Amino acid sequence: MGVSRLDVFYRRLLLTKLFIQGWGKPEDLKRIFEFRKIIGDREKCKDLVPKDYPVFIDKIEEQNDCRILNGHFTSPLEHFLPGILPAESVKARFQFILPRKWKKFKPVCIHLAGTGDHFFWRRRTLMAKPMMKETGMASLLLENPYYILYGAAIHHRSSLRNVSDLFVMGGALILESAALLHWLEREGYWPLGMTGISMGGHMASLAVTNWPKPIPLVPCLSWSTASGVFTTGVLSKAVNWRELEKQYATDTVYEEEITRMLEYCGMDSFRMGQDFVKNSPSSVDTLSGLDLPADFLSMPTPQASALSAEGRGRSGGQASWPERGCGGGLDPMLSAVSSSRPHLDMLTARNVAEQRQPHRSLQHESLGFMKGVMDECTHIANFSVPVDPSLVIVVQAKEDAYIPRSGVRSLQEIWPGCEVRYLNGGHISAYLFKQGLFRQAIYHAYDRFIQKYSKYSIF
Repeated sequence: MGVSRLDVFYRRLLLTKLFIQGWGKPEDLKRIFEFRKIIGDREKCKDLVPKDYPVFIDKIEEQNDCRILNGHFTSPLEHFLPGILPAESVKARFQFILPRKWKKFKPVCIHLAGTGDHFFWRRRTLMAKPMMKETGMASLLLENPYYILYGAAIHHRSSLRNVSDLFVMGGALILESAALLHWLEREGYWPLGMTGISMGGHMASLAVTNWPKPIPLVPCLSWSTASGVFTTGVLSKAVNWRELEKQYATDTVYEEEITRMLEYCGMDSFRMGQDFVKNSPSSVDTLSGLDLPADFLSMPTPQASALSAEGRGRSGGQASWPERGCGGGLDPMLSAVSSSRPHLDMLTARNVAEQRQPHRSLQHESLGFMKGVMDECTHIANFSVPVDPSLVIVVQAKEDAYIPRSGVRSLQEIWPGCEVRYLNGGHISAYLFKQGLFRQAIYHAYDRFIQKYSKYSIF
């Protein structure tokens, strides 16, 4: 299956750069990786957020067709990793859209925001109000950390400045979702479920893995890991690879300490990175000028992913970090770039030849490191399986160029029993024209929950 030309064209129209400040503080990466081991295990995580966690309503707005409640609470992540969130993100904000009259039960769906989905108006207009009119379902819209509202102005930070920001955001949303689910239960709403589009769908998936009860989940336009999004998807062209490569080469802590903390070593842990590097230009920053072929995202089979000359490290043929999995060190050949001429003369012919392409080798290692850290904190297989995967309905676009599926484990493999529905077209066309199908999947997941756990059906 090829990729959507609209996805590629749309990405070219956007000038936004991702991760402009680099990987983030090594100390923050270490802290979030250690915390991932806790929130990745439901038994360890289920009691982190108390059932009576305080939530506050700041404003109630009465409209002709609904009531809108605006509220806040302190992000639970601040209690466990103090100081890791930006100061303005410590207070989590949400908007709750309720119908004037309930039809039968009081169903509520929590919507997490996708990339660039600042504040609440987009989710409220395209999903929440139509869902209320079609089925009487209420919606709770949680604002993403880093998407901050200052009075009437929005602080645009959807272009996350550090790679670590994405992981901090994920940890915060997991715990904040738990706080809201507890609050909704206390208030008597039921059944409860979660959804999101693109990044919001992936964050909703991570949040549900930690909820200790059966719960409907409908992740739209997301998949099993975010690593491919930033290494092989069209968003990889927006990544500030020059800064990432520079930091990786100059600060040995990323390779000598952080890589040793990475635990995810699944069968898909480095397959994508190999194929991308093999086909990448001499500089990833030139990706914006590429004319991507339709099969750009096609991945090799496990047999075809065997180590090649380009997939090996620079010291005597030993596999570089991506092939070694979770561990290893920066190849000593990096230091030889600045060595004296007599020293270079003593190198083997093979090493001298490799010296002529130091950037490509560094690019290889940076891509591998990106793949590793992304899989560590975003790969669904690094988290618990939902209590009842049959309540999960995944909605995917067949030609999605933003969310590559080739070369990574499928959600059906990781969550046996979940359902995957495929739509024609790509990421952008699905977002613009298929939201009605997203809503239908939500209704079906809730109805499935009711049929399985109650004698009533609501839709």
